[in-house]
Amino acid sequence: MNTKQLKWLSYFSCLVMFLATLGGSVVTKTESGLGCGSEWPLCNGKFVPAHTVASMIEYSHRAVSGAAGLLSLAAFVAFWMYRKQRRDLQFYSFLALVFVIVQAFMGAMAVIYPTSAAVMALHFGFSLIAFASSVMLVLGIREEEAREKQVPPLPRYYVSKSFRNLTWFAAAYTYIVVYLGAYVSHTDSAGGCTGWPLCNGELVPELSGGVGIAFVHRVAAALLLIMVAAVGHFAYRKHPGNREIRMLGVAATILVIVQVLTGAGIVFTLNNYEVYLFTSLAHIIVLAALFGVLCYMSVRTWQLSRSTGGDVENGRNRQAS
Repeated sequence: MNTKQLKWLSYFSCLVMFLATLGGSVVTKTESGLGCGSEWPLCNGKFVPAHTVASMIEYSHRAVSGAAGLLSLAAFVAFWMYRKQRRDLQFYSFLALVFVIVQAFMGAMAVIYPTSAAVMALHFGFSLIAFASSVMLVLGIREEEAREKQVPPLPRYYVSKSFRNLTWFAAAYTYIVVYLGAYVSHTDSAGGCTGWPLCNGELVPELSGGVGIAFVHRVAAALLLIMVAAVGHFAYRKHPGNREIRMLGVAATILVIVQVLTGAGIVFTLNNYEVYLFTSLAHIIVLAALFGVLCYMSVRTWQLSRSTGGDVENGRNRQAS
């Protein structure tokens, strides 16, 4: 397979993985998790379920998750066969396959053996890693295609280890914030804090029950905004010759701002179920995209932090000429 074919395979795999991640959130938000009863893979004892809303939502999610698994397997085989020299792309495809299997298994176990909110939040976290891995695969193959078309080849630019570490920390912290958000959802704590940015009209409310859970998530999200904004600032200001890192930094900054705004939207639409469903899903979509961008940025900064100083000078000389 050539680069173009691999690129479109990664696109399609990422799209279906996105739909599977989004579908899991729809199942949670609409409380359709037991729409097929406590059976898996059958739905209420049938291969094709009864036409109830809950059963169709749950069954559709299962079907899309199955398709995501098959496409992840296809991408894994293709990249390991035709991109033996690109260990990073092979690794992304491997992660996507492993975590889509893990999240599917956890989803099945949650249906057969109902479990705690903490475990269900972890289930969403695994599906997010699978989606982020597919995003990294897309960005990686796009970067390879761009390099193939560039004549002369693009220079490699050095990234400092301190910036690399900041990016790594931001990506890891984003996963923690996402987990907290999923925990808020699975414990029905979204209404714990009314109003925004204050919680129940207070800067620091009484930290008990759903109020405490929602407030901790808010504080964590505020810190995430500051951290990702710092990553975006240093990516843009300290790497004038590296368009890829600058664009990733800008994308991460925009996404984290939109994430905060959609989080506020959830608070203001709690009493309107249809609009609340839209804002909460938009919040999840933005978070998934942010995590994927930061994960890819973490890999790229790791790769570029291993470049030599000569790469930087070559890049500067080429720019000057």
